[in-house]
Amino acid sequence: MIILGIDPGLATVGYGVVDKSPKGLRVVDYGVITTPPNEGTPVRLAMIADGLTALVEKHRPDCVVVEELFFNTNTTTGIRVAEARGVILYRAVMECGELFEYTPLQIKYALTGNGRADKKQMQFMVRAILGLTEIPKPDDAADALAVAICHANTSEHGHRKAK
Repeated sequence: MIILGIDPGLATVGYGVVDKSPKGLRVVDYGVITTPPNEGTPVRLAMIADGLTALVEKHRPDCVVVEELFFNTNTTTGIRVAEARGVILYRAVMECGELFEYTPLQIKYALTGNGRADKKQMQFMVRAILGLTEIPKPDDAADALAVAICHANTSEHGHRKAK
Protein backbone atom coordinates (compact mmCIF):
# COMPACT_ATOMS: atom_id res chain seq x y z
CA MET A 1 0.00 0.00 0.00
CA ILE A 2 1.42 3.37 -1.03
CA ILE A 3 0.72 6.11 1.54
CA LEU A 4 1.25 9.81 0.86
CA GLY A 5 1.66 11.78 4.10
CA ILE A 6 1.24 15.55 4.07
CA ASP A 7 2.37 18.19 6.57
CA PRO A 8 0.37 21.26 5.50
CA GLY A 9 1.69 24.78 5.26
CA LEU A 10 1.56 27.78 2.96
CA ALA A 11 5.27 28.48 2.50
CA THR A 12 6.29 24.82 2.78
CA VAL A 13 4.19 21.68 2.40
CA GLY A 14 6.03 18.57 3.52
CA TYR A 15 5.35 15.27 1.80
CA GLY A 16 6.43 11.73 2.51
CA VAL A 17 5.62 8.64 0.51
CA VAL A 18 5.97 5.20 2.09
CA ASP A 19 5.20 1.71 0.86
CA LYS A 20 3.64 -0.59 3.45
CA SER A 21 4.07 -4.27 2.65
CA PRO A 22 4.28 -7.50 4.67
CA LYS A 23 8.03 -6.83 4.84
CA GLY A 24 7.43 -3.51 6.63
CA LEU A 25 7.70 0.15 5.65
CA ARG A 26 9.92 1.48 2.91
CA VAL A 27 10.55 5.10 1.96
CA VAL A 28 9.58 5.85 -1.62
CA ASP A 29 10.06 9.63 -1.68
CA TYR A 30 9.99 12.72 0.50
CA GLY A 31 10.49 16.43 0.16
CA VAL A 32 8.65 19.72 0.13
CA ILE A 33 6.45 21.83 -2.09
CA THR A 34 7.53 25.44 -1.57
CA THR A 35 5.85 28.69 -2.52
CA PRO A 36 7.56 32.07 -2.79
CA PRO A 37 6.63 34.59 -0.07
CA ASN A 38 6.44 37.44 -2.59
CA GLU A 39 3.50 35.80 -4.41
CA GLY A 40 -0.10 36.43 -3.44
CA THR A 41 -1.94 33.78 -1.45
CA PRO A 42 -4.18 32.66 -4.35
CA VAL A 43 -1.14 31.98 -6.55
CA ARG A 44 0.60 30.13 -3.73
CA LEU A 45 -2.51 27.99 -3.15
CA ALA A 46 -2.60 27.14 -6.86
CA MET A 47 1.08 26.15 -6.70
CA ILE A 48 0.31 23.82 -3.77
CA ALA A 49 -2.61 22.29 -5.66
CA ASP A 50 -0.45 21.71 -8.73
CA GLY A 51 2.36 20.25 -6.62
CA LEU A 52 0.02 17.82 -4.87
CA THR A 53 -1.54 16.77 -8.17
CA ALA A 54 1.93 16.06 -9.58
CA LEU A 55 2.82 13.95 -6.51
CA VAL A 56 -0.35 11.88 -6.80
CA GLU A 57 0.23 11.36 -10.52
CA LYS A 58 3.85 10.33 -9.90
CA HIS A 59 3.30 7.94 -6.98
CA ARG A 60 -0.33 6.82 -7.38
CA PRO A 61 -0.91 6.48 -3.61
CA ASP A 62 -3.65 4.26 -2.24
CA CYS A 63 -4.43 6.99 0.25
CA VAL A 64 -3.44 10.48 1.32
CA VAL A 65 -2.97 11.26 5.02
CA VAL A 66 -2.97 14.85 6.28
CA GLU A 67 -2.02 16.26 9.66
CA GLU A 68 -4.82 18.23 11.29
CA LEU A 69 -4.08 21.80 12.28
CA PHE A 70 -2.88 22.88 15.67
CA PHE A 71 -3.55 26.57 16.22
CA ASN A 72 -1.09 28.52 18.28
CA THR A 73 -1.32 32.20 19.12
CA ASN A 74 -0.67 33.50 15.57
CA THR A 75 -4.17 33.53 14.08
CA THR A 76 -3.08 35.13 10.79
CA THR A 77 -0.60 32.36 10.07
CA GLY A 78 -3.16 29.77 11.18
CA ILE A 79 -5.73 31.08 8.72
CA ARG A 80 -3.27 30.94 5.82
CA VAL A 81 -2.21 27.41 6.74
CA ALA A 82 -5.90 26.47 7.00
CA GLU A 83 -6.45 27.81 3.48
CA ALA A 84 -3.52 25.73 2.23
CA ARG A 85 -4.84 22.69 4.09
CA GLY A 86 -8.25 23.19 2.44
CA VAL A 87 -6.64 23.12 -1.00
CA ILE A 88 -4.67 20.02 -0.01
CA LEU A 89 -7.79 18.21 1.25
CA TYR A 90 -9.72 19.11 -1.89
CA ARG A 91 -6.97 17.97 -4.27
CA ALA A 92 -6.38 14.79 -2.25
CA VAL A 93 -10.04 13.79 -2.48
CA MET A 94 -10.27 14.71 -6.16
CA GLU A 95 -7.01 13.00 -7.16
CA CYS A 96 -6.97 9.98 -4.84
CA GLY A 97 -10.34 9.60 -3.14
CA GLU A 98 -8.97 8.01 0.05
CA LEU A 99 -8.21 10.69 2.62
CA PHE A 100 -7.37 10.27 6.31
CA GLU A 101 -6.56 12.80 9.01
CA TYR A 102 -4.67 12.59 12.31
CA THR A 103 -4.00 15.14 15.02
CA PRO A 104 -0.44 16.00 16.05
CA LEU A 105 -1.10 14.18 19.35
CA GLN A 106 -2.18 11.00 17.53
CA ILE A 107 0.88 11.12 15.26
CA LYS A 108 3.29 11.61 18.16
CA TYR A 109 1.66 8.82 20.15
CA ALA A 110 1.73 6.42 17.18
CA LEU A 111 5.47 6.94 16.67
CA THR A 112 6.78 7.36 20.21
CA GLY A 113 4.07 6.19 22.60
CA ASN A 114 4.06 9.74 23.98
CA GLY A 115 1.57 12.32 22.68
CA ARG A 116 3.83 15.08 23.99
CA ALA A 117 7.01 13.96 22.20
CA ASP A 118 9.27 16.76 21.00
CA LYS A 119 10.54 17.28 17.47
CA LYS A 120 13.89 15.55 18.11
CA GLN A 121 12.14 12.42 19.46
CA MET A 122 9.86 12.38 16.43
CA GLN A 123 12.72 12.78 13.97
CA PHE A 124 14.70 10.03 15.70
CA MET A 125 11.73 7.65 15.44
CA VAL A 126 11.09 8.49 11.77
CA ARG A 127 14.72 7.66 11.01
CA ALA A 128 14.63 4.47 13.12
CA ILE A 129 11.28 3.14 11.88
CA LEU A 130 12.21 3.67 8.24
CA GLY A 131 15.76 2.37 8.67
CA LEU A 132 17.36 5.56 7.36
CA THR A 133 20.95 6.54 8.02
CA GLU A 134 20.03 10.20 8.56
CA ILE A 135 17.03 12.21 9.70
CA PRO A 136 15.09 13.36 6.61
CA LYS A 137 15.48 17.05 5.81
CA PRO A 138 13.87 19.51 5.79
CA ASP A 139 11.82 19.14 8.98
CA ASP A 140 8.55 19.42 7.02
CA ALA A 141 9.44 16.30 5.04
CA ALA A 142 10.27 14.38 8.23
CA ASP A 143 6.93 15.51 9.67
CA ALA A 144 5.11 14.28 6.57
CA LEU A 145 6.83 10.90 6.81
CA ALA A 146 5.65 10.75 10.44
CA VAL A 147 2.08 11.31 9.25
CA ALA A 148 2.43 8.44 6.75
CA ILE A 149 4.00 6.15 9.38
CA CYS A 150 1.17 6.96 11.79
CA HIS A 151 -1.40 5.81 9.26
CA ALA A 152 0.58 2.72 8.31
CA ASN A 153 0.80 1.67 11.96
CA THR A 154 -2.76 2.51 13.00
CA SER A 155 -4.95 2.08 9.92
CA GLU A 156 -6.01 -1.48 10.80
CA HIS A 157 -6.95 -0.43 14.32
CA GLY A 158 -9.58 2.20 13.67
CA HIS A 159 -8.52 5.12 11.55
CA ARG A 160 -10.07 8.54 11.09
CA LYS A 161 -11.25 8.62 7.53
CA ALA A 162 -12.18 12.09 6.40
CA LYS A 163 -15.88 12.47 5.76
